[in-house]
Amino acid sequence: MVKSKPQHFAQWCFLSLIVAISSTAKALNYGDALAKSLLYFESQRSGRLPYDQRATWRDHSGLTDGLEQGVDLVGGYYDAGDHVKFGLPMAFTVTMLSWSVIEYRQQIADAGELEHAMEAIKWGTDYFIKAHTSPNVLWAEVGDGDTDHYCWQRPEDMTTSRQAYKIDQNNPGSDLAGETAAAMAAAALVFKETNPHYAHLLLHHAQQLFEFGDKYRGKYDEEGRLGVVKSYYASVSGFKDELLWAALWLYKATDNEEYLMYVINEAENFGGIGWAITEFSWDVKYAGIQVMASKLLNEEKHKKHNAILEKYRSKAEYYICSCLNKNLDTTNVERTPAGLLYIRQWNNMQYVSTASFLLTMYSDFLKSSNQKLSCHGGTVAHQEILSFAKSQVDYILGSNPSNLSYLVGYGSNYPQRVHHRGASVVSYRENKAFIGCTQGYDNWYGRVEPNPNVLVGALVGGPDSHDNFLDQRDNYMQTEACTYNTAPLVGVFAKFSELEVQKELDHSQDLGLVASY
Repeated sequence: MVKSKPQHFAQWCFLSLIVAISSTAKALNYGDALAKSLLYFESQRSGRLPYDQRATWRDHSGLTDGLEQGVDLVGGYYDAGDHVKFGLPMAFTVTMLSWSVIEYRQQIADAGELEHAMEAIKWGTDYFIKAHTSPNVLWAEVGDGDTDHYCWQRPEDMTTSRQAYKIDQNNPGSDLAGETAAAMAAAALVFKETNPHYAHLLLHHAQQLFEFGDKYRGKYDEEGRLGVVKSYYASVSGFKDELLWAALWLYKATDNEEYLMYVINEAENFGGIGWAITEFSWDVKYAGIQVMASKLLNEEKHKKHNAILEKYRSKAEYYICSCLNKNLDTTNVERTPAGLLYIRQWNNMQYVSTASFLLTMYSDFLKSSNQKLSCHGGTVAHQEILSFAKSQVDYILGSNPSNLSYLVGYGSNYPQRVHHRGASVVSYRENKAFIGCTQGYDNWYGRVEPNPNVLVGALVGGPDSHDNFLDQRDNYMQTEACTYNTAPLVGVFAKFSELEVQKELDHSQDLGLVASY
């Protein structure tokens, strides 16, 4: 005879199930955030759009880019809410997209987004192949910020200058050549198995660009070279970080010892083991280099370089500890009252997304090697690093004082007036009537209504140091989004999506055990 379960126990089980369903409903959907983040890159496309374009409010643009200079520069990405194609941030965007796929390929595939991620990378690398017209020539920019910013137009209506600018042996730009080499080498790793011919082509360009950047050294933004970029993407950190960065990516892509020896031999001279940095960005690559070099310590074949690699690791851990608030008081990254990392006023979220990526990846590295992080404030386990990275991602997705998702299109409450020309003007596909340069300012820029097109997946600049955010189109420090803001989140969202799926599976199994009791 089977005894019936006590009634109060059955009620407890029912209440537990309700609580479980309720908590799951409130859980953040990282898989959805991942899908939306990759859709954003389709909104930023320049050139002739493909038949399967998913951001359907966009249309072809920039179809004569490079024509005046006799070179085909159609394609690539607009960096933000304007229509200039800036080479340095575009290359960093592609490097970070590629690094996301390299580290979290399976998780991205499990979420059904690998094809979209690879398309986003290839849209950038196809353009770099075009822009690298000979071994020592790289077209660095199309359009210029000054004339572009006088106009508020859809990209499909552009009447602004499409002057193209290049770097060559007479006007070098080791920073730009180095970052583009890094992007193409990282992308070569992404396509190695599925498209080996394309991967080989990317590597060929990457090696040539590195040789060009190393042989003809100089900053790309110096007057007489590409001074037009100085007000927008000045290379403040110089070019030495990009040359180390490129060499490291080329080593990963080729396994050629010469590139590793470059990273070892130039470690001190180029600041790789000298600079202790608390930011990682399109300009400053040191933290990324240091984290990548640290991971080499796990491989037996690198033991002979341990002395230098340990110095790289020391600087990597300085960066990680500063994000965790575990360095000496004066060397930690500031935080808002609600706990968001805060580097600077203008587009702060770019530093949050790159930090989240490096923290997540370093946590995985420590877990796989069964190690802990050593900070001035004590040792830190990998779980604590991952937990802090999650707090930053969750803040982005709405766990903040404003209950606002800073990832546009995610959730029900997100910025409605993103500082973005194309998104803020009626879609060209809906109304093909020409909108002139100043007409956009007169009729669209100052509107208080939400943008007519949602820039899904864009990560805006974010709140100020007190967690305050003003959703106004003219508040570009907070409401403009950039490709390099979103790119690092692709890998991070994939990682947390995997963890969320696993948690739900474990939870379902627990409920199954309770139900079968």
